[in-house]
Amino acid sequence: MIDVNGIRLHIAEEGEGPLVVLLHGFPESWHSWRHQFAPLAAAGFHVVAPDQRGYGRSDHPEDVDAYSILHLVGDVIGLIQALGEKQAFVVGHDWGAPVAWHTALLRPDVVRGVAGLSVPPPFRGEHPPLKAMQERFGGRFYWNYFNQPGVADAEFAKDTRTALRKLFYSASGDAPGAGHPDQALVSDPARGWLADAIDPEVLPDWLTEQDLDELTENYAKGFTGALNWYRNLDRNWELTAAWQGAVVSSPALYMYGDRDLVPAFPGARELIAKLPELMPNLRREPIELPGCGHWTQQERPEEVNAALVEFLTELRG
Repeated sequence: MIDVNGIRLHIAEEGEGPLVVLLHGFPESWHSWRHQFAPLAAAGFHVVAPDQRGYGRSDHPEDVDAYSILHLVGDVIGLIQALGEKQAFVVGHDWGAPVAWHTALLRPDVVRGVAGLSVPPPFRGEHPPLKAMQERFGGRFYWNYFNQPGVADAEFAKDTRTALRKLFYSASGDAPGAGHPDQALVSDPARGWLADAIDPEVLPDWLTEQDLDELTENYAKGFTGALNWYRNLDRNWELTAAWQGAVVSSPALYMYGDRDLVPAFPGARELIAKLPELMPNLRREPIELPGCGHWTQQERPEEVNAALVEFLTELRG
């Protein structure tokens, strides 16, 4: 447990050497990086994966406003400093990717290199994201559903293990229709987001019953802290106005699955195609993982580990 910015963060760590901070997404925990610890440590890095605020064994502030992107970036910087370092490599997946990208954007002096999985770098839009999604999808988009106070919280907590099983399988590369944008929509918000989610009879090879045990335990405090990240989307848009048009200058790497729902979002593939010209220090073309869904480092650990080790080792010199 590490004291950071007035809260306590639970971390898992392994290895010695330059610090690598691994940031999970929703609905995950430090456990989502279980396949990365040993390979990165063997390559000569000190690997640290926190349960981010609102998740797992870390503190869950009650105030919704305590989950803004500035709080989340502050946690990363505070963690790096609490571990006695002045700089670190930062890697993020899903929600962890925007945190990693914004950490590099706001504190390039601290970030030696940044890698994002699934979610591409932040390029601030012209309109508040919740309003934009409401107008585009008429309230069916999951961001809008998650912003209804207490609604998704109760749906997911009713049967936590089943909710997590459905969430993970439905967004994986193994699910029928994987990569289609309708995966990310709520066809009828009154029925809930899980109503049409697939509950697999057999888990895919990359997700075991033991993994589900760990995940379920990490949501013993419920889902509200994690969902509060989504409840700051418009506030984050307001808070980052000063960085409109700014780009991530740190050495960068981006990879995603070709059956991931995120690249299927409107405009996402066009953005990914332009990354080499938009990112001044992108070290290689965006890496597309064939057959991989949303859970990149869990579904394709060997490919992700190889790319990360190559990227980090090159920057370490």
